[in-house]
Amino acid sequence: MGFRQMSAGAVMFHQAIADRLGLHVTDHKCADLILRHGSMTAGALANLTGLTTGAITGVVDRLEGAGLARRVPDPVDRRRVMIETIPHSKCATEVANLFSGIAQATSRLLESYTDDELAFLLDFIERCNALSHAETIKLRHEAAAAPMRSPARKLHKRVRHTVVK
Repeated sequence: MGFRQMSAGAVMFHQAIADRLGLHVTDHKCADLILRHGSMTAGALANLTGLTTGAITGVVDRLEGAGLARRVPDPVDRRRVMIETIPHSKCATEVANLFSGIAQATSRLLESYTDDELAFLLDFIERCNALSHAETIKLRHEAAAAPMRSPARKLHKRVRHTVVK
């Protein structure tokens, strides 16, 4: 139950950040992935997220519109386009400000652990991240192979249709 609460809390926190930025939470987290991993192609971002390249195109369009990312020619292969963050943009500064409170509180919390406890926590977090990523990819592949047939799917279509209008 503790993991479920932590997960729900993280989702709600990142949704609140995305709301403040006027972004979808997926866009916000994709920007974070680009920031942490460095510039990458849409295909690489799709692989990291489990999203389709078509969905990533929309994400990048919105990130560009928000001033968080831009498309640039690949310096090695000019036929490819790379996506990179814009580090000192107004939006990037706002993101840093929105995270400052939780970053400071987390630093204080981590200072209360020994080096051995921190090593254990890091190992556990890395393993959980790998499990979560693998399950995300698995769910995305299953959905692509057999589209969801449920009331949630009908609601998604109705909501998407309403938003597109």
